[in-house]
Amino acid sequence: MRLALIGQPNAGKSTLFNQVAGYKAETGNFPGTTVTYTESTVRILGEAVELVDLPGTYSLSAASMAEQEAIRYLASHKVDAIINLVDASHLVQGLSLTLELLELGNPVVVGMNMMDEAARLGFTIDGELLQNLLGVPVLPLVANRGQGIQRLFTKAFQVAQAGEDTSRIPYKNKVLEEAVQSLAGQLENNSLGWASEALAIRLLENGESLFADVEKELPQVGASIQEQKKVIVEGHGNDPEWAFAAERHAQAQELTSKTVIKGEERVTWQTRLDDVLLHPFWGYLVMLGILWLFFQGVYTVGSWLEGPLLTLFDSFSLQLPILLGGESFWTKILVGGIQGIAGGVAIVLPYLIPFLLGMGFLEDVGYLPRLAFMTDALMHRLGLHGKAIVPFILGYGCNVPAVMSTRTLRDRQDRFLSALLATMVPCAARLSIVFGLVAFYLGPVYAVAIYVLNILVIAIVGRILSMRVLKGSPGLILEVPPYRLPTLKTVVQKAWFRIREFVVEAWPLLIVGSVILEIANILRLSKLVNILFRPLTWALGLPSPVGMPLVFGILRKELSLIMLRQALDVTDFSAALSPQQMLTFTVFVVFYVPCVATLGALRKELGARKMWIITGLTVVIALAAGLFTRLLAEALSPVLGF
Repeated sequence: MRLALIGQPNAGKSTLFNQVAGYKAETGNFPGTTVTYTESTVRILGEAVELVDLPGTYSLSAASMAEQEAIRYLASHKVDAIINLVDASHLVQGLSLTLELLELGNPVVVGMNMMDEAARLGFTIDGELLQNLLGVPVLPLVANRGQGIQRLFTKAFQVAQAGEDTSRIPYKNKVLEEAVQSLAGQLENNSLGWASEALAIRLLENGESLFADVEKELPQVGASIQEQKKVIVEGHGNDPEWAFAAERHAQAQELTSKTVIKGEERVTWQTRLDDVLLHPFWGYLVMLGILWLFFQGVYTVGSWLEGPLLTLFDSFSLQLPILLGGESFWTKILVGGIQGIAGGVAIVLPYLIPFLLGMGFLEDVGYLPRLAFMTDALMHRLGLHGKAIVPFILGYGCNVPAVMSTRTLRDRQDRFLSALLATMVPCAARLSIVFGLVAFYLGPVYAVAIYVLNILVIAIVGRILSMRVLKGSPGLILEVPPYRLPTLKTVVQKAWFRIREFVVEAWPLLIVGSVILEIANILRLSKLVNILFRPLTWALGLPSPVGMPLVFGILRKELSLIMLRQALDVTDFSAALSPQQMLTFTVFVVFYVPCVATLGALRKELGARKMWIITGLTVVIALAAGLFTRLLAEALSPVLGF
């Protein structure tokens, strides 16, 4: 048995999935956090059931890649029942998708999530009446608190066992209804496995992807589709896609007006807090204060741990050759491996763990979407593309989901620009370089300055490309969710989701990379690499051995710092690098070539050609930013005391 979870972005779909399947889906308060489906096996009433978390989608019109992913899955997989999650506080929008799902004919169960938020807004929902009007079970739910989950899945299991298909609500617009019925009569018993009315609606709306298969089987249908589309345009006054969407929206409004009583909204501390956090002046001051406290906290925790841990590992590395009777080839290899382990324990994790915990808390409490809202307004003044804000914010955790989230954008140029900007956002891996090198040796003020420079560079690039490529800067439509007190379990699980990725994927690379670098040093191969990179390192004013770490940094950004320590053969970076060189190296690494995982995501989302274009652009931008940092640091060195 297979159950599919589907709902609009920020309806709590992935939160519900994680409650029953463990933390396997990325959750967040941004559209596009879930950009592909996630599967898991759960037990309902003692039986194993396959549960699928489909991407958040506003409709099934296949206008964006996330919507295409959802409709493609429903069209190509047998789904025994659909669990449609709707936000009870935004019922009209949610029911528009529900009506579209009813048209497919699959068994459907509706879960009205966020009932607590609906009550806060003064909404009283007659669930029983809504259930009767829709003709499918409707159950209340508060997913993040675990309320109503068992009843919802039990009902979905029972509905799937019964196997009774749903019936759509007929359109009141006679032109649309007659067009559907006329075309559906020619699509009976089609080989696609779709109900005839559902297939007729899809073909009339936006069914180019399905049309080829239908035309092979029923070649006469093509002329009928075009004829009915023409009838809809003449009789309704809109293209079929807009006509069907408008009809569903009108139906959803009618259902809501019959089942929802709007009482007086309670003015709570949340409303008063938003008056401050979203204020056009005070909101920015609070934003800067929160970000300062956040980065100061990450630096404080990391610096407390980095120094003692590095001292411990360095002491062990120095004692190891003595214990093993000299510096043999294998001893050097073993020391190289230990340095890779030390890099993960002493340099990466001390900053990565508090950063991810803090990001998870800010996201779950509801502040990050507000930060996106405030940043959108600020970036528009700088000329940054508005739709890039969501990938921009997600990029601080990891560039891979940030790039993948661009599939929610409809225009190819929008996706290209947003993906380019997302790759330049300093992810959690780059955080270890910024804090492990700059903040630790120069102080947190310089680390924050690098983040400010990063935002300015991204804004400049966005402005230039918006004017020259996109010729416009569309705004951002983003729902601002209510504040919620996150549970410790959720925040820790979300952080572990990323920490586990580092432990499983990146840490072995750190260890293997350290061993390879040690072998390269022994065989003098690293000198050849450093010679090839010497024009670049010379221009940036960096020592020659920095070339090899830059190569390893393409695999994982953390490797740049770990390999740098090994390449320079120092335990204290200040003994080999000046403050200007630390700043220049860090700024260059923050911008240059995305890691291999991000390159793979770029290739998948945009194609190989655009992946290489973005790679080349990031190198040019990194070189320009690095040279600017070098010249500025050298010019201000007397003032800064370098």
